[in-house]
Amino acid sequence: MVNIAIIGGGASGIMAALIAKNDNNKIDLYEKNSSLGKKLTVSGNGKCNITNVNISKNDYFGNNIDFLEIPLQKFDYKKMENFCNSLGLYLSYGSDGKVYPRSYEAASVLAVFEESLKRKKVNILLSKEITGVKKKDNKFIVNIKNEKPQIYDKVLVSSGSRAFGKLGATKISEEIAESFGHNVYESYPALVQLETKGKKNSLISGTKIEAKVSIVSKQVKDISVFGDVLFTKYGLSGFAILDISLYVSKLLLKEKEVILSIDMIPEFDKNELYSILLQTCKKNPDYSYEMMLHGLLPMKVVKLFSSELNFSQKKLGELTIKEIKQSVYALKEWRWRVVDTHGFDFAEVCGGGVDTTEIKPDSMESKLVKNLYFSGEALDIVGKRGGFNFAFAWTSGYLAGKSLGKIKK
Repeated sequence: MVNIAIIGGGASGIMAALIAKNDNNKIDLYEKNSSLGKKLTVSGNGKCNITNVNISKNDYFGNNIDFLEIPLQKFDYKKMENFCNSLGLYLSYGSDGKVYPRSYEAASVLAVFEESLKRKKVNILLSKEITGVKKKDNKFIVNIKNEKPQIYDKVLVSSGSRAFGKLGATKISEEIAESFGHNVYESYPALVQLETKGKKNSLISGTKIEAKVSIVSKQVKDISVFGDVLFTKYGLSGFAILDISLYVSKLLLKEKEVILSIDMIPEFDKNELYSILLQTCKKNPDYSYEMMLHGLLPMKVVKLFSSELNFSQKKLGELTIKEIKQSVYALKEWRWRVVDTHGFDFAEVCGGGVDTTEIKPDSMESKLVKNLYFSGEALDIVGKRGGFNFAFAWTSGYLAGKSLGKIKK
């Protein structure tokens, strides 16, 4: 009988346990929290954005993205759909490629997986904190907080990253990897809100706009995203900010600050916007500057923006051609200085992790240590928003599970 420990009861660990379990092994699935799959329950605002139909390595970030070619080929969306259907879990997706359970309830996903784990007789060990792993005489010694160490033949580390602290995030995957000689890239918050400096954020906190957000940096070029931007007391949030944070967070590891340019009127180019503002000024000379902009933007934003230009008290008839052009430029490129992310506790995922050049892409087994595996967020792979991180969790868990379940002669 082969004894297997899976450290981490999230998406990747659950998948690995279901695939690996057979009559020739005993699997202990360790979870620090009092229940499995905490991230599953909050994904997609409770609807669980379980994966994405359209996945390629270009949807991910890391120091070795080519690592993904084999995994994504071996376990694509169709195989994920068939696997879920075999458990009685049916999926639904729209034109944006995001996939949800047919019930649109995260609870149904977790319920199906938990029932499947019980039917397969996987030993689920909740509220168990792993403090370290060692290897002696081809056996792994797994240390458990306040309990006796346990001995295993194989170990999978699928304990995630430091993201989302309130869901029991931990550094243990990094610590275990480093203890076995693996290179670990510095982790950083990703899909996270951004903290800014130099603006009176409290004046516009809670206001949302649709915008194009770009990075102004010599380090990266042509990085722009479209979506909503939510202004907060600490800085910037919203889907556009979460999306661009994948680039910003990594840049902040090298730079003290990053400049973001927010195009608040993305549907018009600068020439079109200039014509619109010029005509408005000519037709309504008695309008205040703020009233003109209020036809385009929320008043809270207008007040802060116009005060920065010192145009708050201006009438449209008083604006010069130069000042109209200055307004156009500022509206299309409102600069914000980002000094930090909002931190690991608020990040949906993390970048960085175990160096994938030291991991076998077809099995997730360590190239340095036989029978030691890593999957999911423990690895230096992070995906875009839209189900891509769960997709890699399922894929890496599946491949790890296939290898864990084999009887090696």
